[in-house]
Amino acid sequence: MVHYLCKRILMLLPLMLGITLITFVVIHLAPGEPVEMQMAMNPKVSAKARERMREFYGLDKPLHIQYANWLGRLAHMDFGRSFAPDNRPVIDKIKERLPITISLNLVALIIEFGLAIPIGIMAAVNRDSLLDKGITIFVFLGFAVPTFWLALLLMYLFGVKLNWLPISGLHSLGSEQWGALQRFWDMMKHLVLPLAIASFGSLAGLSRFMRSTMLEVIGQDYITTARAKGLNERTVILRHGLRNALLPVITLLGFSLPGLIGGSVIFETIYAIPGMGQLFYMGVMARDYPLVMGILVIGAGLTLVGNLLADIAYAFADPRIRTGKN
Repeated sequence: MVHYLCKRILMLLPLMLGITLITFVVIHLAPGEPVEMQMAMNPKVSAKARERMREFYGLDKPLHIQYANWLGRLAHMDFGRSFAPDNRPVIDKIKERLPITISLNLVALIIEFGLAIPIGIMAAVNRDSLLDKGITIFVFLGFAVPTFWLALLLMYLFGVKLNWLPISGLHSLGSEQWGALQRFWDMMKHLVLPLAIASFGSLAGLSRFMRSTMLEVIGQDYITTARAKGLNERTVILRHGLRNALLPVITLLGFSLPGLIGGSVIFETIYAIPGMGQLFYMGVMARDYPLVMGILVIGAGLTLVGNLLADIAYAFADPRIRTGKN
């Protein structure tokens, strides 16, 4: 097991280097440079001033030199400074937004798993029934409906037409003067629509996966044996079936780790939530290379860690994986 773990951990470094290299090249190939984006609204800027700005940002150097310089700073955990007019360190900008995004996505993840598991169980237990068909329709809608379109639709319906829920930000204007309980309730109302959007798409896919896993478990011989012993159906499903059906679902938690940071670009941008998703979108629009690279590196690192955790979970579950034997 130790040899398997060491081999998997050693593979992370070249993978990370490959991801950063490809990402660095791709974002620099995108049309437009930070200097052009900043000075596009001022036609009086001279060519010499533009060149000085390119030198200030280090964009006058060849691409491989820029990547080597960025990689050297990254080795010292320095993500560089933002190309935005404030020229703040990237790590400071990320620290400001990170708690909001992680909190939102963690709550959304709890909602997804908390609803998908019972929905999947009900669909599997009542296979081919009217309930199962209704859940299947819901799943297909979850896969088919574009998230941004649904977000705008709910914003218009509940925020504009019915005026039940706020449609942007985390707090109402003037909420600083309210009491703690009133501020908390106000924030909860602001989060209803973003959390609904964040959970809907993943909930559909996860519930379908839970249904398939549960159907496979229900068909096993030990479930038949448990029923033959006279155990009631509830005990058979929850005590014997659910435990084994949850193993693949729990593995998905490892793959959900990157989504705690990178899975909120759409709803944070639409609902004006000051999190990492909105920051990433603003960075891409402004061609803020250090900021975009910093966020992508964190997301890539979490992806690799999630894959490692999933591999470790599989290795504990199946000895053939860690020994390399079929």
